Amino acid sequence: MAIRIDARVYFVFKLMVGNPKHRRITVHFLNALLKLKVPIVSVEILNPIIGKDRSEDKIIILDVLAKDALGRIFNIEIQTRIPLSFPSRMLYYNSKNYVRQLQDGEGYEKLRPAISICILDRCMFDHPEDAGRWHHSFRLRSDQRSDLVFTDNLEFHIFELPKFVPSSDNVSELPADEKWLYLIKEAINFEPAALKEQLVEPEFCEAIGVLEMISKSPADLQYYEDRLKFLRDEAAKLDAAREEGREEGREEGREEGEQIGLEKGERFGVAKGVQLGKLAARIQTLQELLGDEVSLDEELLAQSIEVLNTRLALLKSRLPHSS
Repeated sequence: MAIRIDARVYFVFKLMVGNPKHRRITVHFLNALLKLKVPIVSVEILNPIIGKDRSEDKIIILDVLAKDALGRIFNIEIQTRIPLSFPSRMLYYNSKNYVRQLQDGEGYEKLRPAISICILDRCMFDHPEDAGRWHHSFRLRSDQRSDLVFTDNLEFHIFELPKFVPSSDNVSELPADEKWLYLIKEAINFEPAALKEQLVEPEFCEAIGVLEMISKSPADLQYYEDRLKFLRDEAAKLDAAREEGREEGREEGREEGEQIGLEKGERFGVAKGVQLGKLAARIQTLQELLGDEVSLDEELLAQSIEVLNTRLALLKSRLPHSS
């Protein structure tokens, strides 16, 4: 029988990756995803889940916060939707983790890197060049030279699960980072024994064992189901709110798209101009709903219909669903 425990639910993810009883998993997970020049040897989990309180009002759980032997701070989270102002949120929390390392009177040389990691069960970047790229890393670099790094002390890593496609059909041959994404994405569909046959390393077997323990613990299973219900209810509310917004924007978008298309008709041909205008307006409407920067007419209309359709599909994939 399949585990039927979804590792993308945050309570499960934290028990698996941020559990002081299973720090070997955390070390392996971080080393696999980050591929640091100086690997992590040991970690301390700074905010473990404590106690047996499974009450509804405490259903929201903090991100995994860990520190390694070199003092580097790691913030790990998983998101099933893209929160409002997500980049600003990541920057805020990672910056807090960076600055609060110092005590009064200590010098800046005491500061160690703060690294933020998000496993995202949505597509965040919709540019055609990013269609097949599921790992995005960011740090402070020069605008003129991408190889000129101002500092390595702030890093951000985003892994987009919907874009992840294993590089081999043979899971045992995958690199470690792909194995972790495969486990997180697919564990719910497999029996534990079948998963362990594919992911034979001790750390993966230990992680699968954590999923099994959750499925067999009445308290943890109840908390998991409560959290799943909470996520579905929140997604349903967002669906309803955004559908209302889309309905209001559809008519305006259609009119605006036809107007833009007709204005550009002489340049592209009337039929093509109208089609481009409609696509551009729909893209701008979704960007506004999702809180993205809204693209300029000139930028969108300079692209082909195929490119605009791809961008529109990626934006639609970021809209929340209740499943």
